[in-house]
Amino acid sequence: MSLLHGVRVALAVTAACAAVALISQAVRAPSPAPVSCPERWGGDRPGGWVPAAADLDGVEESLVPGEPVTAMICAYPGDGARPGGERLAGSRLLTGGAGAMARDLGYLPVTAADPGDLCARTGGATTNYLIRFAYPRGKALWVGSAEEVNSCVTTTNGTVGSRSYIGRDLTAAYRTGTWNPVRPGDPCLGFPGRRGQHERMVPGEPVSVLVCGQATYDGPAPRLEHGGETAEALAATLNSLDTRNSPDTRTSENTCRGTGGAQDRALLLLFGYPDGPPASVRILTTCEPGADNGLLQANLDENTRAQVTRLAPPA
Repeated sequence: MSLLHGVRVALAVTAACAAVALISQAVRAPSPAPVSCPERWGGDRPGGWVPAAADLDGVEESLVPGEPVTAMICAYPGDGARPGGERLAGSRLLTGGAGAMARDLGYLPVTAADPGDLCARTGGATTNYLIRFAYPRGKALWVGSAEEVNSCVTTTNGTVGSRSYIGRDLTAAYRTGTWNPVRPGDPCLGFPGRRGQHERMVPGEPVSVLVCGQATYDGPAPRLEHGGETAEALAATLNSLDTRNSPDTRTSENTCRGTGGAQDRALLLLFGYPDGPPASVRILTTCEPGADNGLLQANLDENTRAQVTRLAPPA
């Protein structure tokens, strides 16, 4: 074999090996996207901002769709009197509970409408948070929220947002590296609601309903629990308000106008499901609108008012 021929063979083998390496790289799953927190908070109010909206299936229906594999929290402490431009203070990769965190946030009620800033802002410690959820094949999703003195912020994935407050849970997760939200021992203290409540007062098919009255100085709020048949009937009545008097159903402004009356009751309805959190609806019997689930509110007619009152615990 001539020297020139040997060189040609060697070059051919090298080229073939390079081609195999390129093919191997092409079929290999892409590496995860780089993990980095923005150096500054880009929003102009607590919560409600992400650096980019994700191109993932399901982001229009859920804050965190699918099954991310890791979660990282970025913290931006500041002052509620001067929101915007906070510097990154640090980041924390969750060592436990990333899947549970995604599931809990994915159950929060969301809406595509911008809820605006519903709170009268006051000065005080505020910490904005970005959570980066990483998915297989290099995809990622950002969620922005905050902890602040009013307990009133928007949590968003850049496509939809939620008014449900999770600030204290995010602070605890950032400090400990695990997601372990503290739920109230008494359900009548309230829950943040359930996905789907932007479309219906009570979504899905509840299997129970807990009707809570007002707490007193002597003890916890009185309550009565009812089974699936009653829950379905009450849910159907509340949902009928969306269509029977469409001008009287609107995006919630978390306010109402008192009308007076002898049967003034403030009630919390908690509709239970086989899986996930309850759907919560607040009822004020002498207020308009008198039914409010945090995203929708509607006027009560006499039939609805009587049905709710009949299921309530003794005043």
